[in-house]
Amino acid sequence: MNKAYIKAVSYYLPTEILSNEIINSEFPEWSVDKISSKTGIFNRHIASDDEFSLDMAVKAANNLFNEHEISRSSVDFILLCTQSPDYFLPTTACILQERLGIPTTAGALDFNLGCSGYIYGLALAKGLIYAGIAKNILLVTSETYSKFIHPKDKSNKTIFGDAATASLISAMDGLAEILDFELGTDGRGAENLIVKNGGMRHAKDVSGLGDKVDDFGNIHNENNLYMNGTEIFNFTSNAVPALIDAVLTKNNILKEDISLFIFHQANKYMLNHLRKKAKIDEDKFYYFLENCGNTVSSTIPIALANAWQNKEIKDKVLLAGFGVGYSWGGCIIKVIEQ
Repeated sequence: MNKAYIKAVSYYLPTEILSNEIINSEFPEWSVDKISSKTGIFNRHIASDDEFSLDMAVKAANNLFNEHEISRSSVDFILLCTQSPDYFLPTTACILQERLGIPTTAGALDFNLGCSGYIYGLALAKGLIYAGIAKNILLVTSETYSKFIHPKDKSNKTIFGDAATASLISAMDGLAEILDFELGTDGRGAENLIVKNGGMRHAKDVSGLGDKVDDFGNIHNENNLYMNGTEIFNFTSNAVPALIDAVLTKNNILKEDISLFIFHQANKYMLNHLRKKAKIDEDKFYYFLENCGNTVSSTIPIALANAWQNKEIKDKVLLAGFGVGYSWGGCIIKVIEQ
């Protein structure tokens, strides 16, 4: 039977830093300590005005090739997850193929998912391998949510950062075998995390929209990112513990046999709540958001890359993503003894 492996993971963070001190200077009512205690985040990397998802994807992929000595000619499919593409069309993954010098015999496509995107990307890559369509898949996540956020939306500014990651998913060998998945969708929650304007249904309004102020003093309009934090928290609180149980059952693995749990790095408060509700020991639960923030589809691979670098990945690791959509997904990876 075919197998699919994560062979390597790299990432790119923009150079501009949005620190808690800068946010505090803009919103004096939010102290540096208050921001860090609520979110677990101290710094976020922000794409420059002339830096977009494609640019970051190129840098992340080049880091992957250089850091892990991977040949571009070996890639036979590109999957790019983004909700902030450079263009409606053409597909960003097609431009990425040319920018990276990957053979024209490679397939390429974008898919639009948020915080569950890396899990879905692994599922798509594994499916391509099992179907015999591809052997080496470049899975890229790249997001510039900062460009969606109103300058006076202090809540979202404290949470989100920009980043891109690149992973090689291989049929031949790798660091960890990708085991079975559990995926889910509930579109009833679409309005609770949304950029309403900009697509075909609601074109972006350039005439000057009236700003809205929520109950917490955050400002946005319908060209910007809107997040109903209470509803998102309620959704994750219900969906994620059930997801963990379902992933363990699907893989016929006990919770105590998981050496590390890597969740989407939403914010520290939510992660602590989910860890306790899912009854996961703190020493098995991974945090990596202090100096990059919530980077949407890139949080899991960034955490994974750092955990591997620090030799904290061993045995079986459970990955779980959840968020906008609503969408959620989880899987287990089994580390190959090196």
